[in-house]
Amino acid sequence: MSKSLMRRFTLLFLMFVLMIPSIIVAEGMESTSSQLSDNSNKPYVDEQGAVPVFQNVSVHDPSIVKDGDTFYVFGSHIDAAKSTDLQSWTRFTNGYTTPGNVLYGDLSSNLAGSFAWAGENDSDSKGGFSVWAPDVFWNKDYINKDGTIGAYMMYYCASSTYIRSAIGYAVSKNIEGPYTYGDTVVYSGFTRDQAYDNNSVINKKWSNTNIQALIDSGTLKGTRPEWFNANGSYANSMYPNAIDANLFYDANGKLWMTYGSWSGGIFLLEINKTTGKAIYPGEDGTTADGRLIDRYFGTKIAGGYTKSGEGPYVVYDKNAGYYYLYMTYGWLGADGGYNMRQFRSTSPEGPYVDAQGLNAVLPGNTDNAPYGNKLMSNYLFDRKIGDPGTGIGVGYVSPGHNSVYLDPKTGQQFLVFHTRFPQTGEFHEVRVHQMFMNEKGWPVVAPYRYAGEKLDKVNEQDLIGEYKLINHGKDNSAAIRNSVFIRLNNDYTISGDVNGTWKKTSHNKAEITVDGNTYYGVFVRLWDPTLERYVMTFTAMSNQGVSVWGSKQPNKTDQEIVAAVLNDLNLGETSNVISNLTLPAAGTQNSQITWQSSDSGVITDSGIIHRPEVGSDSVTAVLTATITKGEVTATKSFTITVLPYQAAGLAAHYTFDDNLSDTTEKFGTGTPTGNRIDNSGGTITYADGKLGKAAAFDGTSGVRLPNGLISSNTYSVSLWLKPEQLTMFTTTFFGARDSSNWVSLVPSGPVGGNTMVWSGSRWYDAVAGMTIKTGEWTHLAFSVDNGTIHLYVNGVEKFTGTNFPDIFTVADASFSLGVNWWDTPYKGLMDDLRIYEGALSPQEVANLAGING
Repeated sequence: MSKSLMRRFTLLFLMFVLMIPSIIVAEGMESTSSQLSDNSNKPYVDEQGAVPVFQNVSVHDPSIVKDGDTFYVFGSHIDAAKSTDLQSWTRFTNGYTTPGNVLYGDLSSNLAGSFAWAGENDSDSKGGFSVWAPDVFWNKDYINKDGTIGAYMMYYCASSTYIRSAIGYAVSKNIEGPYTYGDTVVYSGFTRDQAYDNNSVINKKWSNTNIQALIDSGTLKGTRPEWFNANGSYANSMYPNAIDANLFYDANGKLWMTYGSWSGGIFLLEINKTTGKAIYPGEDGTTADGRLIDRYFGTKIAGGYTKSGEGPYVVYDKNAGYYYLYMTYGWLGADGGYNMRQFRSTSPEGPYVDAQGLNAVLPGNTDNAPYGNKLMSNYLFDRKIGDPGTGIGVGYVSPGHNSVYLDPKTGQQFLVFHTRFPQTGEFHEVRVHQMFMNEKGWPVVAPYRYAGEKLDKVNEQDLIGEYKLINHGKDNSAAIRNSVFIRLNNDYTISGDVNGTWKKTSHNKAEITVDGNTYYGVFVRLWDPTLERYVMTFTAMSNQGVSVWGSKQPNKTDQEIVAAVLNDLNLGETSNVISNLTLPAAGTQNSQITWQSSDSGVITDSGIIHRPEVGSDSVTAVLTATITKGEVTATKSFTITVLPYQAAGLAAHYTFDDNLSDTTEKFGTGTPTGNRIDNSGGTITYADGKLGKAAAFDGTSGVRLPNGLISSNTYSVSLWLKPEQLTMFTTTFFGARDSSNWVSLVPSGPVGGNTMVWSGSRWYDAVAGMTIKTGEWTHLAFSVDNGTIHLYVNGVEKFTGTNFPDIFTVADASFSLGVNWWDTPYKGLMDDLRIYEGALSPQEVANLAGING
């Protein structure tokens, strides 16, 4: 062989040897969540990929588990669904159907062991069932009754009140069931002595739980005095509501169950892997850091003192070396401010701490909002005028009660939760968002739902541009956080609605500094459902546990931006205006819109109308919008015709002069009820009122008014109130199409205790901005005119708004005074109830409020 040929052979051999590590690394990267594409670091490469296909399901409190290639979510009310891609879901259950229940067969007899304490035709579950928040997992060690090893275990909860609940388990060799009852392992809400809840025949004394058997077997030495308040009731401020079970294995293979809800906190019990039963501590004590260990309930790991906190879920990440605890604060309803929190620990038993080092167990009766990293709350990437797409944008309301799937092969993590949506009421669906580990060892949540994306290298040039920014804050507010506008500049500064700096570290790590706080996360391309394309985003968390999200917007010139706003700007129907107009002040990408009226006596520059009185002619003015972006401007004009008030006719008048009759004789006489709209019994007496006599409500009774009292979407209600006490949610005037679509006039409502008109159709809050006083007469009135609502207190308008739900365009809507289907009855006096067909004018309301008794 020649020397030249030898040199060539040697060179080729060395090149092959040097390539081997690269080949191995590349092969290894294919199985990681950070797989990098060939084009990922080339600037200005807009890879769009396949359009995702989503099929949505409604499963409340979803807990995720994978069986083979299929993901399952199991949730409350015996709902479950499955998917192979975390995007398209199919429901396969039939709810509370029994017998023939998909998951439980004969539901009533199968779970009778738990239902003996709570959850079937009892108290708050009267007339049905309350089976909530299950967790399903494969237990390879479980010994079945036939001697075989391994089963799917479902830990469920059955509940009758906010504290009387039980956690049981059922098993199946098939993940889709049917599941057979095993045992009930934890009870809550028991009392020291005999006691009964409303609408219940169940004796709540502790000896009717499994505690008596545990004492008899020597597992427990007796009851713990601290379980009971001085009056013998259950001490729910310190001890848990037995719901929301979650099972997990620790690094050593031990099986644990965390559980509990908002009142007494979240607890932890070890579980026997072969039987599924709880391993109770047996003795009381405290952890090294001072947390409660209870002989029966286990170790407290979070919450307490009646502060919100429920749906615990623990995930062990062996690569990070932490156990991550997820839980949800707030109330689950659309007006409840549900939001997800996160803590971590190096031990399954805690202590669990947040990014600030604060313990998940509250130190006392204090606000819990500062505790826990806040992952997500109410938000809206709102679609501005001129933005591509349609609708209001994309966002969530009360997202929470999550589970987490950590893929053992790829390392990918997915946050799985239910959520409601802006302007859609209590409607809810499952959502899945990918999570990514930041450099501080905390998972941060992708701003948009999972669409198959992977975490790639990114090029700095592709990060520069305009973004919509969401800052989730740390509070428990039910307010929706709308996006603001920022720009990541090529000099690494941030400008726009907030100022700061940005940088990319490593392949895709993000550091966003705003107002002196630095947020650590990642840059990642995600599917934007409003733009209907993949866009650059960032997600990051600060050392204070605050999460921020950014979503990049299309690059446009100022001329293109103004033209888009000009084309999209629309005020709707302007030829028959009867309510104030909402005039947008901002368009796409921080363009500005200003308004000018040709006649402020008709409509002001801010959209406030001056409606002519009854019998007058319509009035007209021109509103002109000026759109500005940089040095570019354009104008667009709208002719506004404001209609006069129409005469409102008196439909019914209840004077309460020693009776419940309608003086117009158009409707029948009211009927006293018990403490609910459809209960029998109840007593209404009469006392001196504002105008003659008044109806006296004793706090246990109400009045059922005739059906069909209102049967249109144009009406008014006027009455006088003198409350003796104010209790949250208590209604005075209540009307409903059904239990999901209703209107309630509440002296003390869910928004800061304000007096308000509250609707359960789309959870509309017409808030007075104040609370009426006890012990004195107050006149309240509200009118609805085809979606426009006005609320008055003592003749003064306190609220006006649009898009109020259409509830009463049916012939047989139900009406009541002082009671509804759920809440504490009204206690106090009520006088001079008037129902009108049509909307009262402000002057007519003032006249009613000015009547002297």
